[in-house]
Amino acid sequence: MSSSPVSETESTLRTPANRTFASLLILISLWAAIYVAGMFTPPLLDDADSLHAEAAREMLQRHDWVTLYTDGIRYLEKAPLMYWGIACSYLTFGVSDWSTRLPLVLTVLALILFTYLLGKRVYGEKGGFWSALVLATSVGPYLFTRFQIPDVMVGLWLTIGLYFFLCTLDEQQPSRLACWGFAATCALNVLTKSLIGLVFPLAIIGLYLIATGNLTHLHKMRLFSSTLVFLAIAAPWHVLAALRNPAQGATRGFLWFYFVNEQFLRYLNKRVPPGYDTVPLLIFWALLLVWLLPWVIFLPQALREVKLRLHFDRASKARLLFLIWVGVIVIFFSFSTRQEYYTLPALPGLALLTGGWLAKEAESSSDSLLRRAGRISSYAFLAIVVTGCLIGLKLLLESQIPAPGADLAELLKKNPAEYNLSMGHFLDLTPQALGLFRIPLLVCLISLFLGAGLNVLFRSQRRPIAGNIALAAMMIPLFACVHSGFAAFSPILSSASLAQPIRANYHPGDLIVVDGEYHQASTLNFYTGVPVLVLHEPSGNLWFGSKFPDAPHVFLTQSGFDELWRDQNTVFLWTDQDDPKELRGLQQLLLAKSGGKSIFTNHPLGH
Repeated sequence: MSSSPVSETESTLRTPANRTFASLLILISLWAAIYVAGMFTPPLLDDADSLHAEAAREMLQRHDWVTLYTDGIRYLEKAPLMYWGIACSYLTFGVSDWSTRLPLVLTVLALILFTYLLGKRVYGEKGGFWSALVLATSVGPYLFTRFQIPDVMVGLWLTIGLYFFLCTLDEQQPSRLACWGFAATCALNVLTKSLIGLVFPLAIIGLYLIATGNLTHLHKMRLFSSTLVFLAIAAPWHVLAALRNPAQGATRGFLWFYFVNEQFLRYLNKRVPPGYDTVPLLIFWALLLVWLLPWVIFLPQALREVKLRLHFDRASKARLLFLIWVGVIVIFFSFSTRQEYYTLPALPGLALLTGGWLAKEAESSSDSLLRRAGRISSYAFLAIVVTGCLIGLKLLLESQIPAPGADLAELLKKNPAEYNLSMGHFLDLTPQALGLFRIPLLVCLISLFLGAGLNVLFRSQRRPIAGNIALAAMMIPLFACVHSGFAAFSPILSSASLAQPIRANYHPGDLIVVDGEYHQASTLNFYTGVPVLVLHEPSGNLWFGSKFPDAPHVFLTQSGFDELWRDQNTVFLWTDQDDPKELRGLQQLLLAKSGGKSIFTNHPLGH
């Protein structure tokens, strides 16, 4: 008897190739809805965002792909790969906000897809899909790709490298592709974030091989040729950077600053000049769980699946590897200076642990312990969401509608002691300021309540897959609201709107001066394309580069600024002070004001 067309269609849809195609289509669609949609706004932020974009812009301007420059001064503290990516984007699409963000957005896509491949290798197609879905819809990767930092790239190279490492474990004689692939990802990681790009993968596989009693496997990984591959990729830039930036007189060269100051001394919190404040340890650990929301509710069950015995199957071995992956990164930074986003490279490991458990839950019987555990976690999450929604509703009711045209900066309280933290400015919100965020806040509360509620409903009906879909779908409007709030808050975090009146009135010979540190108004440099002067002692990102004899004289003293201000050329002064002491006793005209920052000039424009 011939089979019916319906049964033939169902059979076709169930083929591995079609399942893979459907999974990839869903994952890419999620990535596009969450990440591509937010690529075009808001303007770049001051500090890391525009500072790193400016380094890539000057790379093209100078035709120098070895030594990074910012504001015309050597910027030697960072590895180059992220800047190469942005510069290539500029070369292809021109300099813009979206082309700045494009390489990082594509990195996220690559990370999602390689998480899928790694999960598929370990757990099968469904496990790979849920692992990638968890990563694509978690809070952490989204928050920390809103500005230009390379940590998600570190996670990408770790994920690809550990994929190759697992390949070597499955091969009786590890292939050149697997061994050299692992070495290449280590090299690319070093070019992304220096020595931790090598320390992390070596520590992870070393501890794993010790834990499994298989340390002799290292001898099979073609150590000599793999080392040559690593050096062929990682060494040339370091050699060229050292040759082009040697010690000059009393100024130490690239090698000391890049390796000693920016790696070892930074780790020990003895970097010169001091960098960011460090996040308290307990908060640092707790935030790792926050970055995995909403899927962190299933992490306890996933961790219980990790086995420590010496003889186990491929999935059990991989779970142990993923746990070590997370542990190495968290423990490493527990003994150093740390920022909230330093655990971002550990999130793929957590996503793989969680995704493997979700696949196992879905395949278990309806009355299994796994299903019951999933329901318990879902009820707990709903309780947390309801509590959060009640707090959110209270804030919503207490918020006050501001007057039309009100400047958000005037509605905030200031906590300058917190601004060294990446999210510190959001502690400035007041009930008056929240009035500007009423709609995004309301949509967030509705999305959370519906997503958590539907998840409980579906899992109560023995439909965990539908519950997972509800949680993933919940995150799309949630991230859209976060983006909307981020865009509304951007005038506080960016001086891009102040660059426009400067650009409209700028003439050759005019000067732009930042009253403070360079990073506080680095968007002026990026959006005007004009080097800026800094009314501050040498510090921050420009400190070391300013010591080279050929460095432009960027830093001004008060007496030098007074002389420039009285000159015939127009000077544009950026300040975040309402009554800057630097201008007292000097003629001044207010050109523009936005986000708590102002531009003053010394002459009527068009004089």
